[in-house]
Amino acid sequence: METMGRHVIAELWDCNTDKLNDMDLIERIFVDAALKAGAEVREVAFHKFAPHGVSGVVIISESHLTIHSFPEHGYASIDVYTCGDRIDPNVAAEYIAEALEAKTNENIEVPRGMGPVQVEKRGVNVL
Repeated sequence: METMGRHVIAELWDCNTDKLNDMDLIERIFVDAALKAGAEVREVAFHKFAPHGVSGVVIISESHLTIHSFPEHGYASIDVYTCGDRIDPNVAAEYIAEALEAKTNENIEVPRGMGPVQVEKRGVNVL
């Protein structure tokens, strides 16, 4: 079935806690992940929280890669969304999981743009 994009949502557990708290390293990992997947990097923005944690985004021509890390829990939530069918978001997601040394990696791939979604709100269907 045709889609407008593919969205990988990754739950990374038991990661290297030092890496999860290193903003510069995470930024390099995410840019490298985008490039390894064949994406074209457009913009990069990352923020280090006190006392720990990093959030960031790599904007690619094909969409984006994002992270929010929780070093105190050894956890990172990752999104890799790519439009079109040229780039496999799983390539980037797997690279990130390996680079952060995740012992547990749970991925869900969601097809995007397959048509109107029926949402039930207060008993009324909304398109």
